[in-house]
Amino acid sequence: MFVRHKNEKAVNLYKIEINRVENELRNHAGEAGFVPDLSRYETILEVKALGPDNSDSFYDFDQNYCIADVEGTLWRIDYSVDNSGERKTLFMAVNMVIAVIFATVILILVYIYFAVIRTFNRIAEYPKELAKGNLTLPMTEQKNKYFGRFLWGLDMLREQLESEKKKTLELEKEKNVFLLSLSHDIKTPISAIKLYAAALKKNLYRDEDKLQDVAEKLSGNAEEIEKYVARIISSSGEDFLDLDVRTGEFYLSEAMGPVKEYYSDKLSTVGTELTIEKFSDVLLQGDRDRFTEVLQNIFENAIKYGDGGYIKVSFADEEDARLITVANSGCNLPESEAEHIFESFYRGSNVGSKPGSGLGLYIARQLMRKMGGEIFAEIVGPEPASPEMRITLVLHKTA
Repeated sequence: MFVRHKNEKAVNLYKIEINRVENELRNHAGEAGFVPDLSRYETILEVKALGPDNSDSFYDFDQNYCIADVEGTLWRIDYSVDNSGERKTLFMAVNMVIAVIFATVILILVYIYFAVIRTFNRIAEYPKELAKGNLTLPMTEQKNKYFGRFLWGLDMLREQLESEKKKTLELEKEKNVFLLSLSHDIKTPISAIKLYAAALKKNLYRDEDKLQDVAEKLSGNAEEIEKYVARIISSSGEDFLDLDVRTGEFYLSEAMGPVKEYYSDKLSTVGTELTIEKFSDVLLQGDRDRFTEVLQNIFENAIKYGDGGYIKVSFADEEDARLITVANSGCNLPESEAEHIFESFYRGSNVGSKPGSGLGLYIARQLMRKMGGEIFAEIVGPEPASPEMRITLVLHKTA
């Protein structure tokens, strides 16, 4: 309030002084040649009366002035407006606005540093440590809303890698113990066979009954070796992957949505047509994440071994189950090999130089069966262009 009063006084001072000059002129109206003393005024620049010698310039517009009629004589009063206070106020207001903007920018930068940059610097080395195999380094808990879920996911990845590393080491240890045990056990019958073979070679056994006894012992040792070989084959055929499946309930759309979003972009870049048939959403029994993993394995196989023409997804219902079929064009796998593609480490004759381990569809089958479902494949053809590979997933619907 004080500043505004001060500014109003500064701006209106010229009006007050004009009134004072007019009063002074009226008080000295009868005095010839009277001119007010302007040294007592701050805003009055000049006071002059209209006369014959200045009639031409009396009404020019070079200055701010007013005309006063004093006792029949016209007086011109030139004045200036002192708005320095107003300019000062405006200058201060502009400076304050600039200061507020500057302070806001500084606060934003500080917030970005503490909320984003500092946190990012802390985790920048973490993926490198994971790549080096340093899996014991825990991720410090962060409450940062931008990186919270990312850090949580990284720590879950670390724990998963550490768990898999331990399982691999345990498996390697068990395998070595198993092989050492078998190698020790198998040496006994082999040594016996060698001894009997050497004795027979030297004709040490001439008695027919003794020869019969040696033959029976050789046969028994051979059977013992066959048992050990059977154990090796059985062990190699066991499920060597620890696939954790958490069976529950999920909607089909919850699995198809992310798959459609990801592969629509991926396939569009390579010119492969993706068609997903409209489907009624149903509640399925199984593990949503694992089912999504199965779909991804099938899509990757379709991309790798198809001709890039199209990939189609269709749906059907059979009793209490929902069938999801993924078909791709350009299948050049012989029909006789279709029944083997779900076997571990099996790679068809159509792989060529394409990299792979032969485990993708094997894992898909194991996951589907652990969810109480099934998976099967068929080759349909010849189509007008080329045979079509169709892989169908079966999951039970929730009653």
